[in-house]
Amino acid sequence: MSAIHELLRYKAWANEVLFAALAKVSEQELTAPQPIVFGSLLRTLNHTYSMDLVWQANLEGRPHGFKTRNPPTSPPLPELREAQKQIDAWYVAYAGKLSPADEEQAVNFTFIGGGPAALTRRGILLHVVNHGTYHRGNVAAMMYQIGAVPPSTDLPVFQRLAP
Repeated sequence: MSAIHELLRYKAWANEVLFAALAKVSEQELTAPQPIVFGSLLRTLNHTYSMDLVWQANLEGRPHGFKTRNPPTSPPLPELREAQKQIDAWYVAYAGKLSPADEEQAVNFTFIGGGPAALTRRGILLHVVNHGTYHRGNVAAMMYQIGAVPPSTDLPVFQRLAP
C-alpha cells in the first residue's frame, strides 16, 4: 500500500470517528454561530466535504460547479455524514489504483477564486488529506467550546486501531 493510500484510509477513518462523536451533539449546537469563517460547526464540515468534491472533479478532469469555497447552506448532519463517507470511499479506491507514475501526473485546473494551476495527483491527494486534518482540528476546537469532547483522530491511533 502506498503512503498516500494509507493517508486517505486514515482520513476516511478520522472523519467517521468525528461524525460518530458529532451525532451526540444537538442540531442547535451544530448550527449555532461560531467565530470561524464558515459560520458554524456544521458548515465547517460541509466546507471540507464540498472541497473534497472540487478536488475529485479536478482529478477527473470535469467541472465541479462550485462558485465559492463556503456554500451558504449545509445538509443535516446525518446526510452530510453519509455523503462524506461516500466521497472518502471514492478517494480510498482512487488512491488504491494509482501507480507511482500516475501519482506524478500533472493535473491542470482552475481555482474557484480564479486562476489556472497545476498539481500532481499526489499533490492534490496530499492536500485533500491535509485540508481534512486542518478542519477536523477546527471542529475539535468548536466541540470543546460547546462542552463536547472530540475524539482522538491522530494518525498513530488509526495505525493502531485500523485493520
